[in-house]
Amino acid sequence: MTNNSDSADLPVSRSGLTALAVCENAARRAGELVLNRFRTDIEVSLKGRANVVTDADLASERLILDYVRDEYPDFGILSEESDPVAGASPFTWVVDPIDGTRNFAEGIPHFCIVVAIANGDQVVAGVTYDPVRNELFSAQQGAGAYLDGQRIHISDRENIDDAILGFDLGYDFAQAKHLMEMVAGIWPRISGYRLMGSSAMSIAYTAAGRIDLYAHHSLSSWDIASGILLAREAGATVLDRATLEPATLFSPGLIIAHPTLLDQFLAMTDGYTWRTM
Repeated sequence: MTNNSDSADLPVSRSGLTALAVCENAARRAGELVLNRFRTDIEVSLKGRANVVTDADLASERLILDYVRDEYPDFGILSEESDPVAGASPFTWVVDPIDGTRNFAEGIPHFCIVVAIANGDQVVAGVTYDPVRNELFSAQQGAGAYLDGQRIHISDRENIDDAILGFDLGYDFAQAKHLMEMVAGIWPRISGYRLMGSSAMSIAYTAAGRIDLYAHHSLSSWDIASGILLAREAGATVLDRATLEPATLFSPGLIIAHPTLLDQFLAMTDGYTWRTM
């Protein structure tokens, strides 16, 4: 369990657990299931060009939703592979049963499970769990961000020339083309790039200081739910790419970095189409 305490605004679960503990339990249980299915025979279906879903995604989602519904029957549900469900509570579970499904399906050991709680458009608690490395990133509003119980902070680099930028292409191919044009245009001034195939993991890595900035243009709520809270609680500025206002659960694009690096990145990329599409 993490070191941060549960918010007074979040009710305890039906079995007496804190909300964050339920997030952690759900993610770990799903992670065990997903890891047991990794590099085995799985059923893969296409949801769209380059966008896949596996039977392991569906099984992971069922496990998570069955558990969290039992603990918090009044909460709503927003999950990648299911229709949204309104709840009697102001709180909503936001779930990605496998983020990085393409990596998972191809046997690449870089994917994660996201379980978070939102109040309206604000994430108030959540976890990103990497079952391959058994790393649990967790955060709660106002209580800090943690990796396996140890406090984490964003990178303290303040010079864009030394920074590593993480990004992913997503499924909006027109915007992805403009992103690649921007990335090519600012190279080699920036130190390096990482395109790892899981936006949730990349945002968690930004929160932990493993990469310095993260940018994306086409994300769903379940991709970013735990991540935007992790990054903020770790000291990052998290902006909506289009408006440059603080990002919310429903922001389709993000730019995340230490405030000093963020200012330099925005100045460097001013005028690129990706910034304004």
